Amino acid sequence: MTTTTRPVAIVTGGAQGIGAAIARRLAADGMAVAVLDLNLAAAEDCVRDLVAGGATAIAVQVDVADEVSVASAVALVAEQLGAPQVLVNNAGVLRDNMLFKMTTVDWDLVLGVHLRGAFLMSRAVQSHMVAANWGRIVNLSSTSALGNRGQANYAAAKAGVQGFTKTLAWELGPYGVTVNAVAPGFIATDMTRATAERLGVTFEDFQASAAATIAVRRVGDPDDVAEAVAFFVGVGAGFVSGQILYVAGGPHG
Repeated sequence: MTTTTRPVAIVTGGAQGIGAAIARRLAADGMAVAVLDLNLAAAEDCVRDLVAGGATAIAVQVDVADEVSVASAVALVAEQLGAPQVLVNNAGVLRDNMLFKMTTVDWDLVLGVHLRGAFLMSRAVQSHMVAANWGRIVNLSSTSALGNRGQANYAAAKAGVQGFTKTLAWELGPYGVTVNAVAPGFIATDMTRATAERLGVTFEDFQASAAATIAVRRVGDPDDVAEAVAFFVGVGAGFVSGQILYVAGGPHG
């Protein structure tokens, strides 16, 4: 790819929160963006905002854990926007609980969306990237990959994403494709708000408590994550692959 070519980017879980911030950032960088989400109405809302700002974007419904759904979604993106050369695997869910309370349904759901989803999406787009001899895959991990009480499923999924990232970097590197991961810490989103509600504390107190443990003394914003993703997918990051970048306001990993 040359610097004058407009890449087509796919952002899963792109309808809101971190995903929407990433979609906005990539659109601002001149990419055509496919916002993929299980919630089609929310994805369409996001796309309306992007298009109103002058971007080229489409909304596509997908269940990233379903092989047929993924294949259909990627084919639709290729048909309507062109071959995808940037993939951000951001889709995720939380089903937190202590081990003795965690159900197999919640275990399978979280592993399915985060880890199986990243696998299915990456497998579906890699042929387009290999054909172009250029591509960027960014997977969303988390500081929870290092272990977090009450998140055995989420931690296992996010740790798995890191191993998956490093393996794909080896496999796809010879074809001009880089694969990296961004691992956010505490980011103020609807997901962390829901966690505060589950714990019975106000979101403001929850953020203040978290900020006190972070080196820069603030919680993160979705745009903080989007900036890191934008670096990894840029033309200038072609010699950076297989890396895990903790966007967490302090040293981790």
